[in-house]
Amino acid sequence: MPVLAVDYGERRIGLAASDPFESMALPLAPVERSNREDDARRIAGIARERGIRELVLGLPLTLQGERGPSARKVEAFAELLRAALPEGTIHFMDERMTSAQANKTLIAADVSRKRRKQVVDGMAAALILETYLARKRRSHQA
Repeated sequence: MPVLAVDYGERRIGLAASDPFESMALPLAPVERSNREDDARRIAGIARERGIRELVLGLPLTLQGERGPSARKVEAFAELLRAALPEGTIHFMDERMTSAQANKTLIAADVSRKRRKQVVDGMAAALILETYLARKRRSHQA
């Protein structure tokens, strides 16, 4: 069953979906932010359209691994998502440095600044999802 990753940002929400076998993460078009309730409903709609009931939200912990103001915003958004998608399950995944890593990868691939801005959020969400899927596979093998 596919999984949807959510990278909750200030201006855009990055999304990535797994294939049905949960073997790879595919970046999706970002959701431009409007208000938190509408954003949660839009993401729940995307999940339903794709038959997704499992979501992974990137949790921006501090470099010390603690929950700061940004992490609390994501946790509050998760509550709105739970209300918008009550049949879904939500997990959190440490997302420290995923946007920086995505940008670095895009720069190394000589992607233009304009194009990077368009795809970095989906790539960051894909990195979150790949980490989640790898951990899930390891826990099933143990």
